[in-house]
Amino acid sequence: MEVLRVSSKSSPNSVAGAVAGVIRENNCVEIQAVGAGAINQAIKAIAVARGYLAPAGIDIVCIPAFANVNIMGDERTAIKLIVEQRK
Repeated sequence: MEVLRVSSKSSPNSVAGAVAGVIRENNCVEIQAVGAGAINQAIKAIAVARGYLAPAGIDIVCIPAFANVNIMGDERTAIKLIVEQRK
């Protein structure tokens, strides 16, 4: 599964384009975000991606979970958002 990392400075529209592209190819993608700002951008991107995919008849769902990630040698807890095509 492809992993996209989102920061608080990520553009929701750019992330949405990446999410839509991966969903079209693989039917699922994992988004990782650490911190409230990054999670906010990730959620907005998923909402925008849903709009990008809807005209093609593709509906997506989001499954949240926790993940441990290593950032510059520090172990951090991230929110992992698994986005899948609804069947």
